[in-house]
Amino acid sequence: MDYRSLFNEALKNEPFPAHPEGLYEPIRYTLEGGGKRVRPVLLLTAAGIYGASPEEAMPAAMAIETYHNSTLLHDDLMDRADLRHAKETVWKKWGTNTAVLSGDTMLMLALRKLQECRCERQQEIARLFIDTIIEICEGQQMDMNFETQKADETAISEYLEMIRLKTSVLVACAAKAGGMIAGADEEDCNLLYAFAEKVGLAFQLQDDMLDVWGDASVFGKANGGDIACGKKTYPLLTAVSLATGEDRKALLADIDERKAPEAERISRVTAIYDRLGVRKLCEQAVSAYYDEARAFYNLLPLPDERKSPLWQWAEALLGRKR
Repeated sequence: MDYRSLFNEALKNEPFPAHPEGLYEPIRYTLEGGGKRVRPVLLLTAAGIYGASPEEAMPAAMAIETYHNSTLLHDDLMDRADLRHAKETVWKKWGTNTAVLSGDTMLMLALRKLQECRCERQQEIARLFIDTIIEICEGQQMDMNFETQKADETAISEYLEMIRLKTSVLVACAAKAGGMIAGADEEDCNLLYAFAEKVGLAFQLQDDMLDVWGDASVFGKANGGDIACGKKTYPLLTAVSLATGEDRKALLADIDERKAPEAERISRVTAIYDRLGVRKLCEQAVSAYYDEARAFYNLLPLPDERKSPLWQWAEALLGRKR
């Protein structure tokens, strides 16, 4: 079933107030921006393999995508990002106050939409959703803390916990909520959560790799953006843990001080990564999380023909060109 098309059609038909235009136009602009619809498609898929219809699960799918996009309004503002998916970001187009207010409203719209989800475990789903929102805020704060830390003061384990909170838990929430809507038992719902959490970690580490070594024409932006802004990523922290001598000195200077021209810094840091074999180590980490996700998937007590759409979702998400 083409859940992405079903979701986009439902979103197209979702009524938004017309006034005040300055509040709701940025919300429509954001939600209609497209994208892979990773989280709502996963929620609908998880619900579907346990027998729930798209109509039953659609309010929760709409809620999770609306909330996810609300975080993007705030993230873009905090990062002062001018573009997202080749479009002007809300704060850039309408101003910082609008980005805050429209983002806050999207959160409330998401919570209201979640209330339309009629199932026996509605209250549990709401608690899962709220707990996930809190975890995402915790992850965002960790990411902000990293900005003021030196590269050699940030442990790989801390970074992995940050991306688990900031990225993976919402993906995991989508999978578990889908199972809960469909009446899957608690053990199955927890397996869905663990499966999606590992996929989310693999996805973020792969994104880190793509920033360095990805095909810019596929990835949609020039290589080395994370290096240019000194962002703590898995490739960087892996390199810091391995580098010695002049490589370590140059690496820390280019990331922490950023005095040299941007192109020079990107070239030098990438060369250090290549000398240290960082790409292979990143690929191994992605594969390890992928394998863990597969193990949890295999434990789901459903026939392969029923649960295969779930793995197809994972393969599609992680099958991007490098």
